[in-house]
Amino acid sequence: MQFLREKNFKQNIPSVKVDEGEEISHEVATIALRRAVHFFSALQASDGHWPAENAGALFFLPPLVICMYITGHLNTVFPAEHRKEILRYIYCHQNEDGGWGLDIEGHSTMFGTSLSYICMRILGEGPDGGENNACARGRKWILDHGSVTAIPSWGKTYLSILGVFEWLGTNPMPPEFWLLPSFLPMGPAKMWCHCRMVYMPMSYLYGKRFVGPITTLILKLREELYDQPYNEINWKKVRHLCAKEDLYCPHPWIQDLMWDSLYICTEPLLTRWPFNKLRNKALEVTMKHIHYEDENSRYITIANVEKVLFMLACWVDDPHSDYFKKHLARIPDYLWVAEDGMKMQSFGSQTWDTSFAIQALLTSEMNDEISDTLRKGHDFIKKSQVKDNPSYQDHGWQVSDTTAEALRCCLLFSTMPSELVGEAMEPARLYDSVNIILSLQSKNGGLAAWEPAGASEYLELFNPVEFMADCVIEHEYVECTGSSIKALALFKKLFPGHRTTEIDNFIDNAVKYVENVQKPDGSWYGYWGVCFTYASWFALGGLAAAGKNYSNCAAVRKGIEFLLQKQRSDGGWGESYRSCPDQVYRELETDHSNLVQTAWALMALIHSGQVDRDPRPLHRAARLLINSQMEDGDFPQQEITGAFMKNCNLHYAAYRNIFPLWGLAEYRKNVLLPLKHN
Repeated sequence: MQFLREKNFKQNIPSVKVDEGEEISHEVATIALRRAVHFFSALQASDGHWPAENAGALFFLPPLVICMYITGHLNTVFPAEHRKEILRYIYCHQNEDGGWGLDIEGHSTMFGTSLSYICMRILGEGPDGGENNACARGRKWILDHGSVTAIPSWGKTYLSILGVFEWLGTNPMPPEFWLLPSFLPMGPAKMWCHCRMVYMPMSYLYGKRFVGPITTLILKLREELYDQPYNEINWKKVRHLCAKEDLYCPHPWIQDLMWDSLYICTEPLLTRWPFNKLRNKALEVTMKHIHYEDENSRYITIANVEKVLFMLACWVDDPHSDYFKKHLARIPDYLWVAEDGMKMQSFGSQTWDTSFAIQALLTSEMNDEISDTLRKGHDFIKKSQVKDNPSYQDHGWQVSDTTAEALRCCLLFSTMPSELVGEAMEPARLYDSVNIILSLQSKNGGLAAWEPAGASEYLELFNPVEFMADCVIEHEYVECTGSSIKALALFKKLFPGHRTTEIDNFIDNAVKYVENVQKPDGSWYGYWGVCFTYASWFALGGLAAAGKNYSNCAAVRKGIEFLLQKQRSDGGWGESYRSCPDQVYRELETDHSNLVQTAWALMALIHSGQVDRDPRPLHRAARLLINSQMEDGDFPQQEITGAFMKNCNLHYAAYRNIFPLWGLAEYRKNVLLPLKHN
């Protein structure tokens, strides 16, 4: 809204609608598309990206508030208006039963409810305060579900740090783990980067047994959050407790045996002379790792959960250090204000969103009308590439699918006049991107996201996070694989001389992976979006780029049949976020379809040549997109469509603009034009 006001945007193109049974003309599709293109172009920032919310999980922001409270920086970092907006966000997403979920659409959980309640109290609400009795209702939910003794392990850690739980009630996180050599099957090098970066500062804080100042508020919270006196709680017995509402990945017996062994045998030794010398050495090494990641990412760290823990660890190490001060300076990078209040972003999706946005706009073939938009987007993507030294770039972590989508944009721009879209990226930098993608392919042909996969699957037996799955080691993902196939297929076409044999082998193996992980019903499971619809778009797009089609590939045929079976009566697709945790397709329990998912399915069918067999499903989907467009050219915000770790959802606000526009552009270009010519 801010950009629209600043640019004085007015939608001057009249809206269009298509009646049931009416044929969609090329003119009508063009009008709807042009309205979307002009509106979306007005949302671009001056540096070329599209600022947008990337949040939705309700356990992101409260730990930051807790950290600022402990360090004494609460009112400095969050002035009165910020605190008001944070509270508004919490009120907006309280469930009817009084609790809060893991995310803004989820059922109430002990983790989400306890953190939200504590956040409200720290921000000044009384025990019975808050909008619509928010605090009292939240506290009732907590006590009705067993009190915070049943909070998951991450919550036990946060609350122990704050002083409203005891470290005796947590499972050990020995910092000595970071001393283990990389050749061991369970060493730090085998862990998924996010898991590694969360437990590194957690283990430091655990090793220190750090507890924040015990203030009057902390003493009151000790009374409010439990159903028995705080000093009478048997902390040893609550270590393995987890509310059933939070329990998605129960600990197998072998994991609990490991925790018990560490708790009973190892920790008593490591906290006493002479073994405490090893503990001190481990804490020193752990802090060096923390400083390395801070410098490498320029104090943004890999993501928000890690950001808070790294920052607090630096403060505990030295409250007056430059490390902590640099962390404070990067907090605003994570904050976002929207209609529902202030929240904390995940790890940002600026390059991801911009790469999709540019591809959508290029598909519209309205380049002359939006040349300035394209030029700025091109410039942003080029500048966002991580160069030789990651510490020269904010964040600095490579991601395979983001690299693939950005590479694809740069390749498309390289075929266009420089006076229209700016200078093409140098071939050497394109080669760098290709080399990164090639390095992230696993033996099974699939692509990991951040780092090469290859650790043993059995390590997931030791997943300590009760509400997330598959988060101990890096895995391969259909989405990353599909993106990479498309990018390298285009690269090979435009630059046939660079690592050609390796790229051919890469694509062959990636195709085999996509075919092998297809479900019996023809779908693919999506890790980073909701869910089977999302993954099907990447899978079918990748297969098509590799030359697979309906006639020569059984996986394509099954994938198309799956999507066609899921098309709804209004012509769209609507998949519930419940598909992600349940790992089976769940329909949205609404009358309306989801426009983002409709665009994904529409594009997947177009890539797979549906227009040559039966274009009617495509017409029905396009009609829904056209008729759902708002007066200003925008599309309505609907259900969350992002996901992570099978049980958590993420809100990509830009998706509602990008994908309906892209779907219409593909329809106009690859359905209406061929039919018109025929």
